[in-house]
Amino acid sequence: MVCPNCGSRRIHTITDRYTEKDDYNLCNACIGVLLFDWVGLLCGFCGRGEKTTTRVEHICQDCGKRF
Repeated sequence: MVCPNCGSRRIHTITDRYTEKDDYNLCNACIGVLLFDWVGLLCGFCGRGEKTTTRVEHICQDCGKRF
């Protein structure tokens, strides 16, 4: 890999991983209440899960450019 700024081949790669957790969905709970009365509040727990995002960033060790 070559730096687009200075043409150096001394590149450091950083990988960042972010995880977001969904706990309770109020929109699903409201729809559940409309359909199933107060028991529909449990529908707020439907669709729970984790969303993981990975970002890869390269840093030139000579000029410091991030790309």
